[in-house]
Amino acid sequence: MDAEPEEVGFDAQRLQRVVSHYRRYVDDGRLAGWTVAVARRGRLVLHAHHGLADIEAQRPVADDTIWRIYSMTKPITSAAVLMLYERGLLELTDPVARYIPSFADLRVYRAGSAANPGTAPASEPMRIWHLLTHTAGLTYGWHHAHAVDEIYRAKGFEFGAPRGMDLATACDVWASLPLLFEPGSEWNYSVATDVLGRIVEVVSGQRLDTFFAEEVFAPLGMDDTAFHVAPDELDRLAGLYMPNPAGGLLRNTSLGDNATREPTFLSGGGGLVSTAADYHRFTQMLARGGELDGVRLLGPRTIAYMTRNHLPGGADLKAFGRPISSESPNRGVGFGLGVSVVVDAAAGKTLTHEGEYAWGGLASTAFYVDPAAEVTAMFFTQLLPSSTYPIRLQLRALINQALVD
Repeated sequence: MDAEPEEVGFDAQRLQRVVSHYRRYVDDGRLAGWTVAVARRGRLVLHAHHGLADIEAQRPVADDTIWRIYSMTKPITSAAVLMLYERGLLELTDPVARYIPSFADLRVYRAGSAANPGTAPASEPMRIWHLLTHTAGLTYGWHHAHAVDEIYRAKGFEFGAPRGMDLATACDVWASLPLLFEPGSEWNYSVATDVLGRIVEVVSGQRLDTFFAEEVFAPLGMDDTAFHVAPDELDRLAGLYMPNPAGGLLRNTSLGDNATREPTFLSGGGGLVSTAADYHRFTQMLARGGELDGVRLLGPRTIAYMTRNHLPGGADLKAFGRPISSESPNRGVGFGLGVSVVVDAAAGKTLTHEGEYAWGGLASTAFYVDPAAEVTAMFFTQLLPSSTYPIRLQLRALINQALVD
């Protein structure tokens, strides 16, 4: 630990409620194992593990356990885009078609079935800020909420991309499919951040994994974060699980084994694996206004701009967004450039503060940064889907109830 809890305004006994609460998730069979880390003013006050990283191997969670972070990849990709923006290499208002020409002639779904959709030309170009805010009109096949989702699945896009397809080809396919709505008119969680990953490649002239490795991970000392786990590190990778209707957990090898192979499709929306130590360094860079240990990735004003609500009219996701499969509330939560942002804590009925920004991953991982409380928190486990239990809401309440200054 970097500090005793009392040194930075935590009640140590109350903070231990975080550990005892999540221990029960393992002890009653809801989770295999987990890691939690809490810091205040950059000083780590809680870092705990419980349970197994791999049930079948009976391997406990350890400091160096590697987790599939899925959509916690998105803030990293969004930060990469903003790094290029700071260098004057792109504008947030640029049409996506400037970098990916197939996005020039978009069509919007109007009516009909997935087999025979009625569409009309988009009246507004899709722009980079639409991608950053998930207002581009794109979607995910796994939503199972609309005919356009079904079209994505029919093209092989449910989780990830069809085997063997690269990022550039995937973007061209998405550009050929109907948009869910006019860009900028609604919010829908989507492959937008994967498209941003391709823009990073085009603008930088580097593959996304190379840009991340050289411009983000090496400067921050994130040595265990990558798009797959190296063969000699596989014994550190956590197993991926789903609830068993009969009780306990079932291992999901069809999705889980993807992390063991170098991918053709470099997913800036969900492709990274990482450790708690690595992602802690990323959250500290954000919390410190873009700098960590003398290395600056982004300017403090850029971080402040990234983490304010960018939804039109200051709307929250309840008013502006389409529902997604998540246990997190949409009331009182807006969206910034790659992260959710609390705009009205009372409306969300979750113990937190306005200005808190966050995101999570498909396998129930989560992080948040609360500038008002000067707190960062992360939770790692490997349970699909993330909406199974209210892990993220409980994390905020358990941490904030322990703050006493």
